[in-house]
Amino acid sequence: MKDYKGYLIDIDGTMYKGTEVIEGAIEFISYLNEQNKDYLFVTNNSSKTPDEVAEKLNNMGFQTSSEHVITSAMATAGYISEIAPGSTVYMIGGSGLRKSLTDAGLIIKDDEHVDYVVVGLDVNISYEKLSVACLAVRNGAKFISTNKDVSIPNERGFLPGNGSLTSVVSVSTGITPIFIGKPETIIMEQAIEKINLSKDECVMIGDLYDTDILAGINSGIDTLHVQTGVTTLDEINKKEVLPTYSVENLFEVINE
Repeated sequence: MKDYKGYLIDIDGTMYKGTEVIEGAIEFISYLNEQNKDYLFVTNNSSKTPDEVAEKLNNMGFQTSSEHVITSAMATAGYISEIAPGSTVYMIGGSGLRKSLTDAGLIIKDDEHVDYVVVGLDVNISYEKLSVACLAVRNGAKFISTNKDVSIPNERGFLPGNGSLTSVVSVSTGITPIFIGKPETIIMEQAIEKINLSKDECVMIGDLYDTDILAGINSGIDTLHVQTGVTTLDEINKKEVLPTYSVENLFEVINE
């Protein structure tokens, strides 16, 4: 495997699964730290702040910081603030999305008279929240979704993801949103900018073909599939476009 300068890394299914650390994950991050390699955790989770993401990882035995995290919430806020600074936003989502939007200078409102509607994962979703979002989109607000994941893994099984919530607004209004998170290129372009390396110096690492690996492929970045999460090696081998590499776990990368 090529010796890369930068590593873009998925979290769930790559670093841990629920409350269980995946074999080789802690050792791999320790290796990157020891080798002074640049890396970013790239996550579609918009509900957590970077500090909360890093705290969870550290509590599980990793050694990292919020500087090594980019979330779909951060990428969403960056996308809007670059196009239309100071815009008004009606948001569905958690504290991570709210903080990212306000930190970017965007104005959050609680009614349907806004410039943008942003939908992120919200475990306290309600009919009223969805209603206001639909009214705002019908009023002409630009419609953005942090990510299109229709389900998310949980100890209980697969639960509704943000793509499922987004679909309610999309189906009701007939408007397809702009998606920000993996496998879209928007979050990847921001990750590359944040890590300050060229695409050919980086590799995208993840377990799920339809988000992590496609994110790299769509962005022109080499990809490393880890066989520790959702997409199996047999499923990978049936894909029309294969990842650059596939490994059983991240020990293989350390021991090369």
